[in-house]
Amino acid sequence: QVQLVESGGGLVQPGGSLRLSCAASGSISSIITMGWYRQAPGKQRELVARITRGGSKNYADSVKGRFTITRDDARNTAYLQMNSLKPEDTAVYFCGADVYSDASLGKSWGQGTQVTVSS
Repeated sequence: QVQLVESGGGLVQPGGSLRLSCAASGSISSIITMGWYRQAPGKQRELVARITRGGSKNYADSVKGRFTITRDDARNTAYLQMNSLKPEDTAVYFCGADVYSDASLGKSWGQGTQVTVSS
């Protein structure tokens, strides 16, 4: 099994920054894609940012230029640097990963971390 644990969420004022971390553990052969998703109250879960093993990235239009996703394969960890945060960024942020575990490809999810942007 593969486990994902997020950290770094919290309360921040508009314009502030946070860095989220997603650490994967377990029987991991390869992490193909790691991504961050968020779900705000009353809204659907949306993709925020995603990064592949090869380093390709994509972002939601709403965060492009403000958020940066990176990954550290040696630590099986992905990060989401969030700058210039806005109240509309308030959501539970989930880490998701497409992971090969003993030759089986599956989707793993973390439990989520709350990000609140408020003055």
